[in-house]
Amino acid sequence: MDEKNESLLLLDQIAQALYNKKGMNIFALDLRNVPSMSDYFLIAEGNVARHVQALGDEVVAVMKKNQRNPLRTEGQTNSDWVVLDFGNIVIHLFIPELREKYALEKLWSQGEIIDLKIDVEKELQ
Repeated sequence: MDEKNESLLLLDQIAQALYNKKGMNIFALDLRNVPSMSDYFLIAEGNVARHVQALGDEVVAVMKKNQRNPLRTEGQTNSDWVVLDFGNIVIHLFIPELREKYALEKLWSQGEIIDLKIDVEKELQ
């Protein structure tokens, strides 16, 4: 499997895990053709800081199952914004107010929207 397909599969797994943990407004961008420090961004929301942290823990668990550890993390304790850097994939998890305030989707609007495959019929955990 090539790197692009592997990354897209990981993004789908992360998105599904976030959805299963009641993450909201899950959105991914392909930034490979945009000057940036990463190939892909995945952005999602949690209700409150504690939920955002739990979503971050879930992303780390999914990536560990795929033998990937974060290169850097920010905000994993007591934060309304968690950033998990896996090199070519960076995950941003926000409370809704901060997501709206920083509007990363607009900042990186030159990126291509990725059609994430989330099974909404799958029983929530």
